Amino acid sequence: MPHIALGNDAPGILSLFAYRPETARPMNELAEILLRGPSTLTRGARELIAAYVSSLNDCDFCASSHSAFAAAQLPEGMELVDRVRADLEGAPIPEKLRALLRVAGAVQASGQDVRPEDIAAARAAGATDLELHDTVLIAAAFCMFNRYVDGLATTVPDNPADYEAVAKVIVEGGYQAL
Repeated sequence: MPHIALGNDAPGILSLFAYRPETARPMNELAEILLRGPSTLTRGARELIAAYVSSLNDCDFCASSHSAFAAAQLPEGMELVDRVRADLEGAPIPEKLRALLRVAGAVQASGQDVRPEDIAAARAAGATDLELHDTVLIAAAFCMFNRYVDGLATTVPDNPADYEAVAKVIVEGGYQAL
């Protein structure tokens, strides 16, 4: 049960967006730019970063949502997403993505945990400055989104099909469609 009366039955961040649409707009715009805007990282990879950070933060709603969004945009689907969330080092992903996910994991713990070696490893694997920038910002933004969702104790659907349905909306219409 949410900590405040939201006046709607929507789950997770959707309930918060309905409660305060004026704050939803800039948050959706940021998500749209970071996760769907022009980038050399695929949309699936960027959603995977969001899912990974949300998993590290134990935010069930965001981890489940962005896992579904990533799976819908990655050829390997949910099997790959689950493997990355369970074992980053053993997951069958390109080294550049693994290095970026390590950077995102460091940001999740603390921005000050990102070490020069982490950045150097990502660069050595082919990451650009823009990809590093966006990875750090995705991780930081999802720390905020995760704390927003969990800090107000929003509801969390149990059925994976609920997340898959929203994934279709995101893939087809983007975050502005929410």
